[in-house]
Amino acid sequence: MSVYWWGLFGLVFLWSAVNPKDYFTWGLEAAPAVIAALLLLTTRRRFPFSPLVYWLILAHAIILMVGGHYTYAEVPLFDWLGRELGWERNNYDKVGHFAQGFVPAIVAREIIVRHSVLARQSWLNFVVVAICLAISACYELIEWWVAVATGDSAVAFLGTQGYEWDTQSDMALALAGAVGALVLLGSIHDRQLLRFKQ
Repeated sequence: MSVYWWGLFGLVFLWSAVNPKDYFTWGLEAAPAVIAALLLLTTRRRFPFSPLVYWLILAHAIILMVGGHYTYAEVPLFDWLGRELGWERNNYDKVGHFAQGFVPAIVAREIIVRHSVLARQSWLNFVVVAICLAISACYELIEWWVAVATGDSAVAFLGTQGYEWDTQSDMALALAGAVGALVLLGSIHDRQLLRFKQ
């Protein structure tokens, strides 16, 4: 993790924390980014990840912090895109759910490969996709629990915007993200993993 990584993370974090739409929603959305950064900081010597993983995690953290600042239903760029493309809702949350599959796929892949978790690598993609779907399902459960516990104050966190199939489409996008990451980044990731075998 470079000084550039921490500098960019810190700048976006500070920007997102200044006058967000709602501090409760911001806290819920920014917390996973902060937790991920702290985990990476504490494990960087014992289990340093490949550069690809670090930059993907930073991209996901930025998505979370932008969504936390505006709420996922009110990100201005996606309001504009919605008007231009005729969407009925702000679809920024769909970017977040796609990333929720895309980024963990490469993180899970690296942990599994480097720890030799699987005896047969032919199972790697299936196991990675299953892990990503489990993460997505857990996140949907957390959204539900927060909504039940806090009532109306969790509406922005849920981000359903009246779409009855929101949970299912969120999980479908996480699935698409996981498969997309494996297809698009698998060979790049393999090349970066070679340095850990030496």
